[in-house]
Amino acid sequence: MAVDTPKLLSELRAIVRARVDRAKSLKQIAELLKFAGNYRWVGLYDVDHPAGLVKNIVWSGPAAPEYPIFPITKGLTGATISTGRTIKVGNVAADPRYLTAFGSTRSEIIVPVFDASGKVVIGTIDVESEFENAFDDEAQSFLEGCSKAIQSLWQT
Repeated sequence: MAVDTPKLLSELRAIVRARVDRAKSLKQIAELLKFAGNYRWVGLYDVDHPAGLVKNIVWSGPAAPEYPIFPITKGLTGATISTGRTIKVGNVAADPRYLTAFGSTRSEIIVPVFDASGKVVIGTIDVESEFENAFDDEAQSFLEGCSKAIQSLWQT
């Protein structure tokens, strides 16, 4: 993964500071992440704890997610929410938690977005690849840095 991380984080912060419509800002971010990481699909999600649901806000890729809204306890996203940790799966076919979004997905990484306290997952960054083991430690660190840079878009 050859990403100019400082430059990209600066671009993400500029999008956040622009204070335009939240959905438009997040769409720009999803597209920027997809392009920067050469990822096939990137989705950004809200975690609605009172309703017990995860809701897709925006996505960038070949198609909309199969599950735009799903229970907070389901899938790899549910594991990220319950543990507060990034979940990285190199072969989704071997993980029973995986909710099939695209038949061609082979690996996925879900990165939490935390509230201001850093304790409650209020959003996620979901990245999918058609290649097995597509996300190494560098990709994880990069996406976790992106999560911090865009965190305020989940603060209302």
